[in-house]
Amino acid sequence: MKVLLVILGVVFLGFVFMQIFALNEQKNIETYPYVINKKYDGFETRNYEASLFTSVQLSGNKYKDESGKGFSILAGYIFGGNEKNEKIAMTSPVAMSLEDSMTMMFMVPKKFNKETLPQPNQSQIKFQQEPAKTVAAISFGGWANDEKIEKYKQKLIEAMETEGIVYSNRFYYLGYNPPFEFFNRKNEIIVELKIQTIELEN
Repeated sequence: MKVLLVILGVVFLGFVFMQIFALNEQKNIETYPYVINKKYDGFETRNYEASLFTSVQLSGNKYKDESGKGFSILAGYIFGGNEKNEKIAMTSPVAMSLEDSMTMMFMVPKKFNKETLPQPNQSQIKFQQEPAKTVAAISFGGWANDEKIEKYKQKLIEAMETEGIVYSNRFYYLGYNPPFEFFNRKNEIIVELKIQTIELEN
């Protein structure tokens, strides 16, 4: 019994340490820069800065099936899987386009541009410049899955239609936490808004 209690204690302390480490890492991580345009009931609109991403196109459209594949490929690149064996800092959030063929994207730290980024060892990794954009965003907690992603996508659509906001078909899932982080988990669904909406909001 004493041995079991010791083991449980060690496991608990390891879990607590991991959560504290995750919280500290989140404070220091570089994030996709935006400003809030307007807050609505349950969602908000934002203006995002133009930013550079590494990306990989995936064959399917299910978060459960594709998220691990995409993360493994892009994480391999930033952890040194490139021509210089150079480690590149992780950023937040991880983005996935909600299309028939999903694309996963990691934002590139601001100190890099297309010319200074090391070339990836895997040919399917691309560098993708995302222009400045206005989006609508809705948040939810816990671990993401296909059902939650679809649920909050539909909630966002209904809320935008109630407000008369004109949106595009470019929806994305944003995930902010590593898999081992249990508390304060944050997920979002965002969609790019059309030009007419940007002019109305400004």
